[in-house]
Amino acid sequence: MLMTVLLGLALTGCGASQPEQRNPGDASSDGAFPATINTAFGDVTIPERPQRVVALGWGDAETALALGVQPVGASDWLPVGGDGVPSWLPKDKRYTTPPVMLGTMEVSMEKVAALKPDLILDTRASGEKDRYDLLSRLGVPVVSIPKGAESYTTTWDQQLDVIGKALGKTAEAEELRRDVENKFAEAKAAHPEFAGKTVAIGAKMSQGYGAYVGGDQRVEFMRRLGFENSPKLREQAGEKFFINVSPERMDLFDADLTMMFPIGINARAIEDDRLFRSVPAVEAGRSVVLTKQLSQAFSAGTAHGMMHAVDSVSPQIAEALAK
Repeated sequence: MLMTVLLGLALTGCGASQPEQRNPGDASSDGAFPATINTAFGDVTIPERPQRVVALGWGDAETALALGVQPVGASDWLPVGGDGVPSWLPKDKRYTTPPVMLGTMEVSMEKVAALKPDLILDTRASGEKDRYDLLSRLGVPVVSIPKGAESYTTTWDQQLDVIGKALGKTAEAEELRRDVENKFAEAKAAHPEFAGKTVAIGAKMSQGYGAYVGGDQRVEFMRRLGFENSPKLREQAGEKFFINVSPERMDLFDADLTMMFPIGINARAIEDDRLFRSVPAVEAGRSVVLTKQLSQAFSAGTAHGMMHAVDSVSPQIAEALAK
């Protein structure tokens, strides 16, 4: 069961990307306290600037670090191991004192309580009331998913807004949001050849191939660079964001650009697969197969993760399209 859920999180990249639907909550915009944040479980008031933060949600610890706050406890969702800090986070944003690692879906409440937190972040999480109630028993503010969000669908900018307000770092959060927007705008301007091109975005797992058909941050990422998701894939979508692709329908991956993510396998297993190589765009060289690190950067759905992905993948895309 656990592996099934984790695979689902890897497929979604932990959240549909809808940046226009920012839900910053009701906290003041100047970093003042007390700060009140609107969540799926009602208003949460943080009386004063927190000193001992526990970050449990997907990307919560990375976001707090990016804003200059070092959690005393954290979860490693990707996972990257060690202190859970991905390689793309700048060195000056990393821990000086490693946090206590607390688990992901099943959190050690004893360890959390022992840390004596004054704030718990769980902003991109399951949104289950049982989990929220359990964390709330510690008697400290718990900032869960935003009002209107669903399980693991908190967007990167919602997460940035909410955590910025909870930590009294609204100015830093807004600056980082602008950095992300500028990064996409610069890449798009530098590569006008991306505009209007179709992209088929897929993933290969041990059990086969699948495609992202909409409502996913990978699709949104490519749209921000100027691409449009393959019409052939959109026709298959229905209300789903991801569909399985049988060996007989590998033609669905044919587009101006084919992009493939490895999930639980080595990227080489895709590159060497005759089924993948049979796709016309792949045969023509117009494909990009991401490394594990780049796939993690996409899946992290965080500000620095996306900026790293833009810098790393844009040249690869440009090279593929030039063939």
